[in-house]
Amino acid sequence: MNVVVVESPAKAKTINKYLGSGYKVLASFGHVRDLPAKDGSVLPDQDFEMSWEVDSASQKRMKDIADAVKGSDGLFLATDPDREGEAISWHVLDLLTKKRVIGDKPVKRVVFNAITKKAVLDAMANPRDIDVPLVDAYLARRALDYLVGFNLSPVLWRKLPGARSAGRVQSVALRLVCDRESEIERFVSEEYWNLSALLRTPRGDEFEARLVSADGKRLQNRSIKNGEDANRLKALLDGAAYTVDTVEAKPVKRNPGPPFTTSTLQQAASSNLGFNASRTMQVAQKLYEGVDIGGETVGLITYMRTDGVQMAPEAIEGARLAIADQFGNRYLPEKPRFYSTKAKNAQEAHEAIRPTDFNRSPDTVRRYLDADQARLYELIWKRGIASQMASAEIERTTVEILADNNGQRAGLRAVGSVIRFDGFLGAYMDQREDGEKGDDDEDDGRLPEINAREKLDKSKVNASQHFTEPPPRYSEASLIKKMEELGIGRPSTYAATLKTLSDREYVTIDKRKLVPEAKGRLVTAFLESFFTKYVEYDFTADLEEKLDKISAGELDWKQVLREFWQDFFAQIEDTKELRVTNVLDALNEALAPLVFPKREDGSDPRVCQVCGTGQLSLKLGKYGAFVGCSNYPECNYTRQLSSEGGAEAEANGLNEPKALGADPHTGEQLTLRSGRFGPYIQRGEGKDAKRSSLPKGWKPEEIDHEKALALIGLPRDVGKHPESGKMISTGIGRYGPFVLHDGTYANLESVEDVFTIGLNRAVTVLADKQSKGAAGGRTRGTPAALKELGDHPDGGPITVRDGRYGPYVNWSKVNATLPKGMDPQGVTLEQAIALIVEKGGKAPSGKAKPKKAAAKAGADTKKAAPKAKAKAPAKKAAPKAKKTGT
Repeated sequence: MNVVVVESPAKAKTINKYLGSGYKVLASFGHVRDLPAKDGSVLPDQDFEMSWEVDSASQKRMKDIADAVKGSDGLFLATDPDREGEAISWHVLDLLTKKRVIGDKPVKRVVFNAITKKAVLDAMANPRDIDVPLVDAYLARRALDYLVGFNLSPVLWRKLPGARSAGRVQSVALRLVCDRESEIERFVSEEYWNLSALLRTPRGDEFEARLVSADGKRLQNRSIKNGEDANRLKALLDGAAYTVDTVEAKPVKRNPGPPFTTSTLQQAASSNLGFNASRTMQVAQKLYEGVDIGGETVGLITYMRTDGVQMAPEAIEGARLAIADQFGNRYLPEKPRFYSTKAKNAQEAHEAIRPTDFNRSPDTVRRYLDADQARLYELIWKRGIASQMASAEIERTTVEILADNNGQRAGLRAVGSVIRFDGFLGAYMDQREDGEKGDDDEDDGRLPEINAREKLDKSKVNASQHFTEPPPRYSEASLIKKMEELGIGRPSTYAATLKTLSDREYVTIDKRKLVPEAKGRLVTAFLESFFTKYVEYDFTADLEEKLDKISAGELDWKQVLREFWQDFFAQIEDTKELRVTNVLDALNEALAPLVFPKREDGSDPRVCQVCGTGQLSLKLGKYGAFVGCSNYPECNYTRQLSSEGGAEAEANGLNEPKALGADPHTGEQLTLRSGRFGPYIQRGEGKDAKRSSLPKGWKPEEIDHEKALALIGLPRDVGKHPESGKMISTGIGRYGPFVLHDGTYANLESVEDVFTIGLNRAVTVLADKQSKGAAGGRTRGTPAALKELGDHPDGGPITVRDGRYGPYVNWSKVNATLPKGMDPQGVTLEQAIALIVEKGGKAPSGKAKPKKAAAKAGADTKKAAPKAKAKAPAKKAAPKAKKTGT
């Protein structure tokens, strides 16, 4: 028997069916060890010696693998066909070697780009050794990421409280997002006008033509700058006679794009399906590992972490046969199409992402897939088959028109396209990312019959005012595209990098756009000021190129680390001399548009308008940065630094306190202010002034004297309870609006209830709370299952449920909380099992009992030992019994 090690249980189950009884396929569940998250895991002074740690879950899996290898004839390492997969095989082999279970057994590495019977059997018949340069590249990348993260992050913690972490690729990706935000803030909108005429042919057909020249000059985009010029030209067109000058019909061919790579799949899934990068990879992983289609488990797509754009010859042939069968010979080009990538630092060792069999059309497999799997498979199938289809044939017609108004002339143009043969468009239509449209895009609609030299009638002249818009914020898809263009990161890292930025609260996603949080802007400004080199795009791309050269065997990985560490360590040491004032001065300058927006009255935005003499500056507190006055504590003015910047606070009048009127009971002024934790109401001045934060849903611009008085007056007395005679009050607490009586809290439905609820209803709400509590102590039962994932290998259903503290996976008595950001509906059975194991559910209760029984037997043996001391033979036998029990 041979042992085969793969990464996931799903893959193990599929491959085991292909290989038969002569093989035992076991899963490593991904990486079996990693660098401990503590200082000293990589030692530059000891030639970058690395200390690896095996967690408890992986120890159990490695024990199972080691036990199987002991009695085997050989070992096949069949992890994924990329750098990470090679590293996992290396780790597994290294651990097994240290356990001394390998001996003289043959060890081979096998890779397959698709999990089909043919691909697996071909790979098993053609094994190889572990690719040492590929492992070296992994070690270099892992060491670099560790050295940057565990040396740069502490600098941030000391010099920039509230910052979470920095990373080699993460920080550069964050800089891209922040740089785009800075572009948007600096952008100055410009006015421009477009003019067009709705014209009619002698046959009565209408079409639209745009003004392209006037006064003997060609008009460029946004040439007409104001309404005065626009009205003058509109008057010219209103009184003009129109004649067709030329009509030119030109055939154009449009060629298909290559099959998907990791990044182009993520972009297309975002544009077409609304998937984020993580969701795309989760669904693709399932399609790759195998799906049961009518009693046969088979991988539906090839490996999904790749930057190659070429398909295997047999796949191209399969695609061509499917095209002829499903679309007809007219859609089949004479020769196969071949592609090469234009991405920087791309490695084309692997195929593009494609269906494993083009005969499995989306319609034939849809009933075996869930909705997301079906949609993504259809996208991959259509893009793959379109890549080998004939070009689309388009006829593009351009009509030039003369407008003459008593010698004043202007030129107009109408453009239209007709698809004469749809070609590959019959299978797949590309979508422009985010539907963005440039100012120079013309209407490519179909035109009616138009002949040269014929007269046209004018129906209407339109003059429309426009304003230039800033560049759009990045979406996940467009950021991945930009990172790929710059050569930053690798296909396998994009989704993880974006997730880290979100988890660290450096960016938020608003309407599928990435918006940098204030925390992210601060980190980027700090790194650009004091670690400029390490957030430069070219530097990061050059480092990626060196890692690729290591994997090709062209560079020594430790030499690359030595060169990097020498300069990086010196930069880290220099920051020890930094004072907080140096940091704040640099950040005040770098983030001036965010921190100190221009004021409408033209006054200095850094002068405190509360005391009139202090200078506003960034301050660093326990929870991050905020803006405060230099005259503190005499002037206690502060405001938060939000991702929307000071501009929004300015618009709401919150850059300085907004007077709302006096409290009639105390005579003190009520003011609306903005602090570190959001807008709030304050009564009076000084440290003892009463403050109350605005409840969720209350907008600063809607706060008036009445609302401020009600809010600052909380808690509100409702009346005495008719039975106890004690006061009932309402307020807004940590968990929302409430009613309180004699130490008993009951939740209210809305904030408005706090100010309007009467005595009778308050008594009813309290009574309901008490009756629920008396009904059994617990008012919360087991949550209903959001999703059923299937049965655990050891028996019992696994479900996803929504608990009080968020969604979690449940099996038997084990509850494992889902990681932040993981979609409850997207959890797979394999992910759930891994979470359960990490939580401590190593085996179901039925398998845990023998351990307890063994322990009990050991305890009984120890108790029996003293009684046996009376006889000499029993004395000698006791240690054996103890050893056996243990």
